[in-house]
Amino acid sequence: MLEVTRQQATQAESQLQELQQRSSQIQSSACNLASVVSGKFSRLLQALEMRRIEALRAIEVAKTQALAQAQEEEQRLRGHLEATAVFDRWTQDLLEQLDDRTFLQGSQLLALPGPLGPLSPPQWDADQQLDGLKEFLSQLCGLLLDNGDPRGAPAEAADLGPPETPDALALVPSPVCPLRRKLWQNYRNLTFDPESANRHLYLSRQDQRVEHRREPRSPAEPGSFELWQVQCTQSFQSGRHYWEVHTSNHLVTLGVAYPDLARRKLGPYTDNIGRGPSSWGLCVQEDSAQAWHNGEVQRLRGVPGKLLGVDLDLASGCLTFYSLEPETQRLHTFHAIFTQPLHPVFWLLEGRTLTLCHQPEARLPPGLQEEASGLS
Repeated sequence: MLEVTRQQATQAESQLQELQQRSSQIQSSACNLASVVSGKFSRLLQALEMRRIEALRAIEVAKTQALAQAQEEEQRLRGHLEATAVFDRWTQDLLEQLDDRTFLQGSQLLALPGPLGPLSPPQWDADQQLDGLKEFLSQLCGLLLDNGDPRGAPAEAADLGPPETPDALALVPSPVCPLRRKLWQNYRNLTFDPESANRHLYLSRQDQRVEHRREPRSPAEPGSFELWQVQCTQSFQSGRHYWEVHTSNHLVTLGVAYPDLARRKLGPYTDNIGRGPSSWGLCVQEDSAQAWHNGEVQRLRGVPGKLLGVDLDLASGCLTFYSLEPETQRLHTFHAIFTQPLHPVFWLLEGRTLTLCHQPEARLPPGLQEEASGLS
């Protein structure tokens, strides 16, 4: 009986420890989930406000154009009325002439006003103004519904990380400045290279999204980074190229590197982007940003947003980083003579996610199809 009770006590202690661990996981998951939901709604509110401003601005522009058309048509009609009134006065004056010769001479000088022409109503369609807004709100509602009930199974989320749902801002069109539209002319859709991903980095969405989790994958790929890094399949050695990324939070690094970038940890840092001569990087922190190359750092002013752009102009030897929220602003430009193909490369802190933004219309120039196919 003593042996049985001891076994039961051991089993109870084990179950108690498991229950405490599970409770801790639930508490941690609930905090993370609350943070994710709070952040999502904060970004949604910001995006909705930006969309509201853009919609009101578009309505104001359309109204101004329509009223300008109406004013132009009104001036045409008033001009015709004035011409007909002048013709009427001249005709009445001639009809009152008693001298036939004066009447005949004056009638030959009369000229009828030109044809009135059809009315050109101003172009204004209220439904057309709302079409884009209706589609946007419909997509947004669909996105929120697809996200599911945030109360569902929080404990499972403790091990699996944030759910695999589309980023809210991916469906939220924001005002685009002329600079960003110009950069889009060289837009490139990138994908992560699974063989290069560190064991703690999990790829998803057709290798367009990477997430850093505490539990490592196994086994590691032969060519994977020992550091918390992943590079893209594509590489570039000529021309001009631009891409955008969205981060879940700060404490990430993005940059470009030669193919010989070390896969192993060489120093005290958990990343090597910009630590040597073969890579250039931008480290985004909580309240600042740093530009790294060849072990030298330059601290930058301002705090970048979560939507970032990278412009690589190999012809002029310029690598420029942009913050795209709430407005497009240049963060830093590296000037160098690039002698080898460059891979986009990224580093993430634990719990962070990074998404490669894709544009459906983005295409590689014909001469770069093979060149940008990827160099392992």
